[in-house]
Amino acid sequence: MNSIWEANLRIIEAQYPGLAAQLLQAPGETLSEGDILVEPAASGDPTLIVRGIHIHSPRDPVREGRRLAENPDGDGPLIALGFGLGYAAEAAALAEPDRPIIVVERYPLILKKALEYRDLTAFLTKYKILFVLGGNGEALNAALRLLKDSKIAIIRNRALIGLDAEWYAGAEQRIKTWSSREDVNTATLRRFGKRWVRNLALNREAIRDLPGVSHLAGCLAPLSAPVLLAAAGPSLDRIAPLLPELAERAVIVAVDTSQRFLLAHGVAPDFTVVVDPQYWNARHLDRAPAPTTCLIAESAVYPPVLRWNHRNADGSLPFARAFLCASLFPLGRFIEDRLDPKGSLGAGGSVATTAWDFARTLGGSGIWIAGLDLSFPNLKTHFRGALFETRSLAESLRFKPAETWSVHALRDGHPFRAPSARDGEVLTDKRLSLYSSWFESQFRLYPAAKSRSLSPDGLAIPGFPVSPVEELLALPPRRAEINRLLQSVFAKIEGEFNSPEEREKRLARYEGACKTLTRGLERIKALAEEAAALAGKTTAKTAADRDRVLKRLGEINRLILESEVKDVAGFLFPPLAELETGLRTPESDPYGRYLELSAKLYHSLAETTDYNLGYLR
Repeated sequence: MNSIWEANLRIIEAQYPGLAAQLLQAPGETLSEGDILVEPAASGDPTLIVRGIHIHSPRDPVREGRRLAENPDGDGPLIALGFGLGYAAEAAALAEPDRPIIVVERYPLILKKALEYRDLTAFLTKYKILFVLGGNGEALNAALRLLKDSKIAIIRNRALIGLDAEWYAGAEQRIKTWSSREDVNTATLRRFGKRWVRNLALNREAIRDLPGVSHLAGCLAPLSAPVLLAAAGPSLDRIAPLLPELAERAVIVAVDTSQRFLLAHGVAPDFTVVVDPQYWNARHLDRAPAPTTCLIAESAVYPPVLRWNHRNADGSLPFARAFLCASLFPLGRFIEDRLDPKGSLGAGGSVATTAWDFARTLGGSGIWIAGLDLSFPNLKTHFRGALFETRSLAESLRFKPAETWSVHALRDGHPFRAPSARDGEVLTDKRLSLYSSWFESQFRLYPAAKSRSLSPDGLAIPGFPVSPVEELLALPPRRAEINRLLQSVFAKIEGEFNSPEEREKRLARYEGACKTLTRGLERIKALAEEAAALAGKTTAKTAADRDRVLKRLGEINRLILESEVKDVAGFLFPPLAELETGLRTPESDPYGRYLELSAKLYHSLAETTDYNLGYLR
């Protein structure tokens, strides 16, 4: 064993013990010692040859590494796709020592060669380095979750990537999915932010009156019953005839989209999860009363959803009872934190993600999931008879047939082909791959909540094996036991949560929270209007005038940041980059430019605060 390897290994064992074990095993996978050659370049530095292909320059690999690291396509954390002997990653670390670097290398054997032939002790100790080696790429998601900045930069070793194009393409797809989160979140807030605020303001009494899902945590543990989660993908049709038998053996959790489907096939879900704030999502529940079902909702849902105990025209109740999960938004959290914390559920952008996390918290013996395709098997988007389908058929015209909607659904999400749960490929898109990434990370985080797929034609998700429905049908019927247990749990919660004393205490806390919220927002609005006027009308001529203006703006900024309602006021605030566009003051006048930007900033804050106040009043 050479001294370079020993020195590098000592650091690896101290700082990256898991990596050390991986390297000492040195799994060759499809690469062997005979495939790798390390020889001196013309410059004297070692260069790498794999299967006859030069991975680095045979002349000067150090200079080549500096060139590759000069202009990565981004200025955030750096990902090095293909490490080789580490020249490019090392050059990037030297250029910007504080920049986090994720090294992604298909073959541990190649990294081992780098540690045998190059002194990388400074690289390993001085810089923020994470290593992702081989496997199916799941570790890359874990590494990306450690990064706060989503604007990732990439440097690529084209020769190494070419040796295993499919594996590195998978890594690139994971990176793209991660990087797109911020764009998706910004676009979603821009589109639905005001709707969330309106809904929350109208639903705030439900926060006062409904218990949280925390009361249901672990309620299935005494029975150790399985859970069947019905998502809304096309493969839900596969189990339709079996639903009554499945409901005898498992607790049924539906998403809003699938409730009508279950009822049509003779099964009332035990729980239906609704989290989307839009009008059209509320329509999934139209003419689908479930008077024995428990509603699980987020407090920003479309307001009619939370009228769960208002009788329909035919006298039926929409739901038997309702529980809230913790709000995802500052307005809801402000009231909950002072009133009654509800219990958090995961949110990966789809109601199915929240429904899975709810099913996990119930504490059953495992989760069987139907309809979680996250793809378009046979070019289908949803189960047969879904609201989307019936609506498109009802609105079909000669020059705009129903097929037009299907084409848009398939095309507009940037579709691409990816591995399916069983052999072959399936069509998915950028949005669905985001959900897939969320599920993959949660399956790794909660391995005890064993999840099985009943959708063999769906997207392949690591940690989510396909199981035949016959395995669930082979379990003994337990519907009578399930019903008795749930009724007992609901009765206990009702007695504790809605006792007269507890209701009176909650009412007092609720009124106090609303008064604090309104007063705080009024104060922020007044401060923002003062600051906007000060910055917009000031023509300071002396240094003393400028100091006075800057001092007052600083005081206002401090007062706003100290407010306990600042998150509520700033929720609808536009991105700073958007405010910076269209500034008229030239950059040669930094003081004037600062005032112009401040005027826009505080004017926007006053507007967003007034929007909240308008609905709260």
